[in-house]
Amino acid sequence: MLPDIEKLLELQVADKEIRKLREEVAALPKRMAVIEQKLAGTKAHLEKVRTAAKSDEANRKKFEANIKDLQGKISKYRDQSLDVKTNDQYKALLHEIQFAEQEIRLNEDRILEVMVNVDARDKEVKAAEAELKAETAEIEQEKEDARKVTAEDQKKLAEWNARRDGLRQGISEDVLRQYERVAKFRGSGLAEVRDQKCMGCQVMLRPQTYNEVRNGEKVMVCESCSRVYYFNPANEVKPEQEVVTVTGRKRARPKADAPQAWFYRPDYGEEGEVLLVFTNSGGNSSRRVYEMHTGRQFGDVLIREGTYRQAFPEDLTESALRLNGHWDEKEIDEWGSEIPSNVLDLLQKDLLAIRREHKATLKHSSSPAEQPAAS
Repeated sequence: MLPDIEKLLELQVADKEIRKLREEVAALPKRMAVIEQKLAGTKAHLEKVRTAAKSDEANRKKFEANIKDLQGKISKYRDQSLDVKTNDQYKALLHEIQFAEQEIRLNEDRILEVMVNVDARDKEVKAAEAELKAETAEIEQEKEDARKVTAEDQKKLAEWNARRDGLRQGISEDVLRQYERVAKFRGSGLAEVRDQKCMGCQVMLRPQTYNEVRNGEKVMVCESCSRVYYFNPANEVKPEQEVVTVTGRKRARPKADAPQAWFYRPDYGEEGEVLLVFTNSGGNSSRRVYEMHTGRQFGDVLIREGTYRQAFPEDLTESALRLNGHWDEKEIDEWGSEIPSNVLDLLQKDLLAIRREHKATLKHSSSPAEQPAAS
């Protein structure tokens, strides 16, 4: 891996930590506001309970004052009754006295109701005061803890910023500029390449681009998302078509009637070792030739009438070995002039498995391990 890419990976880690710490520091005022709002709610509840208690006390005093006034009126009416001269006047005063006594009883009942409420209010006030006291202590502790976390975050932030500055100085200006420009808009300036795909935007790479990224000889940038590529062999997805074994188990045999067939030829004219792929389709067959070790294609695609065994008998010599492998014609067209590295690795490993079986068979039997490909 190129030094610039290694440092960019470290820089990306630093950028993520810095971004996370900045968000935590910026969240402190909001956290404090939530804490204060919670405390304000408890204070408001206590104030409401206290106000209700004061209102009850005021009502009690009002009812007591009403009773006192009514008692005064009764005394006045009784004094007046001594001076009346007719029964009608006496009955009228008596009626007023009875009405005042009824109002006194009503106010006494109201006072009793208020006294019951006062006991309940008193308990509610004491409970609200205790809740406020406990919550105030808890919230003050929360504030202190939040301040400590923020202070620690700010300390870490300073350390990460210093580390980031050091990493930036070790990266070439052009690569750094590309990384930071893309990271500003996309959140990250790097993208891992895995299984011939950009993991940043999920776009498939051309085989040649994929191989160049894997080789790691120069900095490569995604044509789709502009992120800087990096490749980690440990994360490469193993092909599902993997057929090579190292435990001595038999390799799977390709189907004889399959519409596509891959062959290895060690003696293909001037080219030497090659891979041949034949595909039957619509009464015709096509042939492509690739260099064995680099995967580069020789010449153009050749198409003839009939199945590949009928159309290309000169290619199916006794030295040709049938390999496992099948890819859609459309996918092969997308490869362009070069087999992707993961596909090439698969075919080469299958050839290795054939040779292992051949050696094992020779050791235990005199019969050949591989049948001629043309049979």
